[in-house]
Amino acid sequence: MRFDIKEIILWPRRTEFEPRRLKFHSGKVNIISGNSRTGKSAVIPIIDYCLAANSCAIPTETIRKACSWFGVIVKTRNGEKLFAREEPGGHRVTDAMYVAEGVEVEVPRVVEKNTGADRVRQMLNELSGLSNLDFDPDADGSPGFDAKVSFRDLAAFNFQPQNVIANPEVLFFKTNNYEHREKLRKIFPYILGAITPGMLGKEHELTRLRHELRRKERELKDAREVSLRWLASLQARISEGRELGLITEPLPTNASRGDMVSALEAVVGRTNATVAVTSDTISGAVQEISDLENEEKAVSLTLGELRQRLTEMSRVREGANSYSGALQVQHKRLKIAEWLQDQTAEGAVCVVCGSDHEPAAAQLAELIQSMHQIESTIGDFGQIPAAFDREFQRVQADLSEATEKLKSIRTRRDALSRRSDQAEQIQFAARQADRFIGSTENALELHRKLGGDQELETEVAGLRSSIQALQATVRGSEIEARKARALSIVNANALRLLPTLDTENPKFPVSLQTDDLTVKVISRDREDYLSEIGSGSNWLSYHLAIMLGLHEFFLTLPDSPVPSFLVIDQPSQVYFPQKLAVRTDEELVEPVFKDDEDSAAVRNILGTIGTVVGRAQGQLQVIVLDHAPPSIWGSLPNVVKVEEWRDGKTKLVPLDWLAS
Repeated sequence: MRFDIKEIILWPRRTEFEPRRLKFHSGKVNIISGNSRTGKSAVIPIIDYCLAANSCAIPTETIRKACSWFGVIVKTRNGEKLFAREEPGGHRVTDAMYVAEGVEVEVPRVVEKNTGADRVRQMLNELSGLSNLDFDPDADGSPGFDAKVSFRDLAAFNFQPQNVIANPEVLFFKTNNYEHREKLRKIFPYILGAITPGMLGKEHELTRLRHELRRKERELKDAREVSLRWLASLQARISEGRELGLITEPLPTNASRGDMVSALEAVVGRTNATVAVTSDTISGAVQEISDLENEEKAVSLTLGELRQRLTEMSRVREGANSYSGALQVQHKRLKIAEWLQDQTAEGAVCVVCGSDHEPAAAQLAELIQSMHQIESTIGDFGQIPAAFDREFQRVQADLSEATEKLKSIRTRRDALSRRSDQAEQIQFAARQADRFIGSTENALELHRKLGGDQELETEVAGLRSSIQALQATVRGSEIEARKARALSIVNANALRLLPTLDTENPKFPVSLQTDDLTVKVISRDREDYLSEIGSGSNWLSYHLAIMLGLHEFFLTLPDSPVPSFLVIDQPSQVYFPQKLAVRTDEELVEPVFKDDEDSAAVRNILGTIGTVVGRAQGQLQVIVLDHAPPSIWGSLPNVVKVEEWRDGKTKLVPLDWLAS
């Protein structure tokens, strides 16, 4: 991904000073050379902090005391972007950030927050084209090693600080931290292109289809079990329908399920459940009972409507009474306003202190006005109209009359039923037919919802076919094969660089171990990890070879998300070691670069980096922070001087800021 560092910007705490701007070149090896305690090693944490790191590692004393904001301008395929972040003060980190975008960004003299770190992280994720999907489809966006790749995870390939560049135990930036280490191991296949965003999408789709298949298979199993019980139930229902006289058409002995369902649907569709009872078997009493039942149904319907209307009218009356009572309460509470006005002394409006306060008079007037409005509302509201009471009484009378009529009908029906065994038997048969039709209708409705075995079988077969097609594209063995091919290219790139670096056995093949995040050197009779090999020059050489080999590989990918820059701090420390900790009153002894083997080794290292950058044809930027003076690397191709901080004349933070 095109992502060059154009400038690093420091804003002073005192606004009379101009911002400090440190400019870099695209497609070159940019070297900042200088003595110790000039701020070289702060460049990496400044860039990292401005790119929305979760913590601030910028040195706390001189630099953070002199600066209020830190910023970095980057060049991308979408133009320039300025990411600035406020100095966190007494906190470990701050969320306050400033972002500006454009073809060419203007640097403001004073910076104010216009966004937050989370929004910047999201912006960087989108800029790098990272997938928004988790590695584990069931992760549901929760944080963890299976969560989606973020731009922050890619910092492992952009920074080689002083404590990492020649470290035998740690190969990548921040992987001494367990969480960063495990996340990098997880995302390495994605970074190498073995897993693409499209493949992640297919993984999620495959997981969804598997869940759907399991659900459909359970439904199919249940449907088949129901189907067996359903066939037995159909035969029983057909027999029962014949006994009740509801099915008169004969069915063949080996009738299909469809024939039996059609016969039962015909029964459900009939409107007269007692159709099989002929008029010859019904006496006058039975006929009278039938008429009474029809009359009972009509009266019951009317009674239900009257009850509903009475309930609604009762609610209207209760609501009117409640509203009127509320108005009365408000009126009583506001009556105190009249008392306050009567008690007010002449020339004063405050009943407590007697002073003249115009706002108090205005507020008292508003209260009295509100009281008069409520009085008017109470007068307008009045009582419920008399027509409503007349209608309420009429509904109550109709309800009482209907209730008495229903009781009378039931009394006559019960008397006739007790006197007629025939009527009782026919009533029982009719009710039995009603129950049969009702249960049969429910069973047929359930059968229609299930849709039958055929529909589910078709869906299951389609899901299995889709799963097989997806499995062919996301098969684990294929991913491992693509990862192995990518690593073989990275290893070949590193092996090509080793002869130009300072290693004891430059012809021994090397292998990047993504599970262990280290390098393995393969000799004729054994394999050794980086930590098992001695000499700082070897550690430095393998670090550089692998990091440069990775970036050369990233440039061959069509859409690599890794930013195309690398910052290296103090590669010459292997040859000119400095004391990492001294007392404040102790003077540092700067290294002396003579024309010897060590200086030649440093020159070869910087020359190798320049060669890789030259092959990248402007697509790769490297920033080197080192003690080595221009006399060692000044004539190397693709290597440029950014600034030289020596003799106390120039530092990262301007001297007048420090003096103030």
